[in-house]
Amino acid sequence: MTSSKPLARFWEWGKNIICVGRNYAEHAKELKNTLPTEPLFFLKPSSAYVREGSPIIQPYYCNKLHHEVELGVVIGKRAQAVPQKTAMDHVAGYALCLDMTARDTQEECKKKGLPWTMAKGFNTSCPVSDFVPKEKVPDPHQLKIWLKVNGEMRQEGDTSDMIFSIPYIISYISGIVTLEEGDVILTGTPKGVSALQENDEIEAGIQGVLSMRFQVLPNY
Repeated sequence: MTSSKPLARFWEWGKNIICVGRNYAEHAKELKNTLPTEPLFFLKPSSAYVREGSPIIQPYYCNKLHHEVELGVVIGKRAQAVPQKTAMDHVAGYALCLDMTARDTQEECKKKGLPWTMAKGFNTSCPVSDFVPKEKVPDPHQLKIWLKVNGEMRQEGDTSDMIFSIPYIISYISGIVTLEEGDVILTGTPKGVSALQENDEIEAGIQGVLSMRFQVLPNY
């Protein structure tokens, strides 16, 4: 897929980060959420991106920072109301992403009926791996993703367990929000999310494809 910009560095110029919530049944259950009948999605600003070598900064207002490891789908060409059967034509590749969540803030937002922006969109809330071209992933629905904290396995999941498939997600979202080249869709997290402490080291990966490391630091 030809691109006017370097997709291998999509995080430098891509506009939108679209996150799909509750797309793994066991994760929805662990947070006592009902299973969705259609994709639940929210946005992060592009300023949420952080790359390996820089730390994840816990927001000053957060006392319960959670990790959520997710497969990211990188859009390679504009998609507006695309059907499922052609949705994958708009995919350029993939990345591993973390949806860092200020869980205590999110819980308060839910109680008050407020948006989740403070809980999900803060600076460094979207650690992201290197770009993986589409050709190197024969089937994105057959990937094992995992996350360790200080060497201890916390999350292990298989993308085959997603409630909504990638073509369905792209078709659904593009009927509401036009997807642009360089945008990323985070496809949901498997069970095992948990709280992080100051100076924790996160290692996460897509089995047989790539891995990445980040340290958690407080916002002094």
